[in-house]
Amino acid sequence: MKFEKKYISTRFTIVVVCAILICFWIIWNMFKTMVIQHDKWVDVGQVSVSDTMELKPNRGNILSSDGKQIMASSLPNYRLYIDFMSGGADKDEKAKEEKDSIWNANIDSISRGLYGICPILTEREYKEHLLEGLNGGKRYWEVCPRQVLNYIQYNEIIRLPIFKEKNKNKSGLVVIEYNNRNKPFGTLAKRTLGDLYGAKDSARSGIELAYDSVLRGKSGKVHHKKVFNKYLDIIDEAPQDGYDVVSTIDVSMQDICESALREKLHELEATMGVAILMEVKTGDVKAIVNLERYDDGNYYEARNYALASLMEPGSTFKTASIMVGLDDGYIKVSDHVDTGCGVMNMHGAYMKDHNWNRGGYHVIDVPHVLMFSSNIGVSKLIDEHYHNQPEKFVEGLRRVGIGAPLGLPERFSGAANPIIRMPKRDSKGGFKNSLNWSATALAWMSIGYETQIPPISTCTFYNAIANGGKLVAPRFVKGISRNGEMVEEYPVNVIREHICKPQTLEEIQTILHRVVCDKEGLGKKAGNKFFDVSGKTGTAQVSNGGGYHGGKNEHLVSFCGYFPSEAPRYTCIVAIRHSYYVSSGGGQAGPVFSQIAQRVYSKNLTTDINRAADSTSVYIPDVKTGDVAAAKRVLREFNVLVSGDTKHQYASATIEGKSVRLKQVFTSETSVPDVTGMGARDAVYALESRGIHTRVKGRGKVVGQSIPAGTKIEKGNKILIELK
Repeated sequence: MKFEKKYISTRFTIVVVCAILICFWIIWNMFKTMVIQHDKWVDVGQVSVSDTMELKPNRGNILSSDGKQIMASSLPNYRLYIDFMSGGADKDEKAKEEKDSIWNANIDSISRGLYGICPILTEREYKEHLLEGLNGGKRYWEVCPRQVLNYIQYNEIIRLPIFKEKNKNKSGLVVIEYNNRNKPFGTLAKRTLGDLYGAKDSARSGIELAYDSVLRGKSGKVHHKKVFNKYLDIIDEAPQDGYDVVSTIDVSMQDICESALREKLHELEATMGVAILMEVKTGDVKAIVNLERYDDGNYYEARNYALASLMEPGSTFKTASIMVGLDDGYIKVSDHVDTGCGVMNMHGAYMKDHNWNRGGYHVIDVPHVLMFSSNIGVSKLIDEHYHNQPEKFVEGLRRVGIGAPLGLPERFSGAANPIIRMPKRDSKGGFKNSLNWSATALAWMSIGYETQIPPISTCTFYNAIANGGKLVAPRFVKGISRNGEMVEEYPVNVIREHICKPQTLEEIQTILHRVVCDKEGLGKKAGNKFFDVSGKTGTAQVSNGGGYHGGKNEHLVSFCGYFPSEAPRYTCIVAIRHSYYVSSGGGQAGPVFSQIAQRVYSKNLTTDINRAADSTSVYIPDVKTGDVAAAKRVLREFNVLVSGDTKHQYASATIEGKSVRLKQVFTSETSVPDVTGMGARDAVYALESRGIHTRVKGRGKVVGQSIPAGTKIEKGNKILIELK
């Protein structure tokens, strides 16, 4: 086919002209943008990039001493709101009618779902609440009024109709996320772990405050930038999550100490109680309990009495007084002292022994002075040798460690140092006109009055006696870790290599052993038939306002010691303040110490079960109802086959031949769970995690609960669980 040349020429001309016109159009728009509209686009460019904002890191966890159990962690909490005018409903009447019809069609199922997830309102009340927001055209209408939701509740709510829409303009759902500090073990060691100031994420006490810089991490930087009409988050600097802190707290030992102390506090209707369990060699605080009675009759961890409360220690201080006399060479264990009939005039003030109404102890040797906890015996020995040189006695107290600063104030807010005042002489070199000293000061100081010692200092002093004279500072944190790997370990802090001469130490250790193990010792009830215990009882009268004579007085009873005596592993102090009609450190604090010591000691026993089994036997241990993961881990160590419901959190166990079958225990988030058969730790966690205040009575397995299983949980529920 032959083409006409004139047609080709015409078409080419048209293409060239169009190309030239397009080039002129492009050039014109470039000129317009760069010159005519220059200021406009500069402003747009400045608006499209927002100011740099802080990108918060995840706060590190606080772990138990084995580094495996989380004692405090950060979990998100949520508040949900609905924008009923989203998707153009505020401007377009048709869009408003469409949104209303969708809500009216789904409001019954949504109300029913909300009631099942968060039963703070009834199904009917939820419907009325949502209709009020819908009809009123509310922009930020709370889904669950005044309720902070956990992660599980949040995930269930966003599966409900309308809320599951991915397009937020259609659903109108607005999610506000809060960082919440969660404690899986409830109130265990709550005061030591510490707290945060809610949404501010600022540490206020305990380990949270002491190691805040480690836990907090480092914030990053992010800004919003408009790219192709969409705003994107541009990360300038990635945040660095906080390190995990590995504490020295042993969860099971903490549970042992708390349950033993709580039971005695209820029995005595005591004002408060403290228990500290310390590892001898390292000073690691394995458990620390601070319980205070509130108006409802229950006990809570509110104040750090163990570290911050300055108390007159009473008779536990007598050990330090006798140690100073022995170490200075003024007293020998073979010395005798006449305590008379139990009442003696000490420089114008009468001092009594606890058995003064039975005729007193008369003449006793130094070991029996501590075994009988004789006020007169200790005071006479110290006053005889130090009355004219009290400074030497106070210097001796500081030397043996009872008055040594422990360095805790730097790490723990509110931690107190011991206060043992140094006598000041007047202008003539005497004490007659001294404002801070009197003739009776030394006598009463020697038996634990006129001094203020926090329980942690008394425990540390006795720990040094158990540790061969080496005084180590209490340690609450072993180190920091990242992803299960230790990054830094904190060393044991030795305050003093020797608190006294070796002979003095040996003599004191022998006397403390006799206080508990000798039939004449007042500390017999702190002892144990399975192993030997050493320690000292303490009883002091404390004022509760108005002075000793005019105010209401209480008693501070205590026992501090270590076990086993022949190879000490743990030091423990138990202190209880009460207004019971009788007071006895040995009879009231001693049994708590004994219970703690026996349970902790048995916890650390390991026995090869194969020695007691023949070739055909299979050892099946008794399995409590409780945490499935823990039960499986233990049974796996015994090579016991596990079957049944192993994917749930809690289960009961039955032995079937050579295996253990687990059966799920139903634990609803909205109703009281059945904790029968559980141990104290699992039972308390299952109840406290659902907001039920729990009181424990006895030890062993749960055999009864005051609120039946399946009962709907109400705000402020209190339950008593009985263990046997």
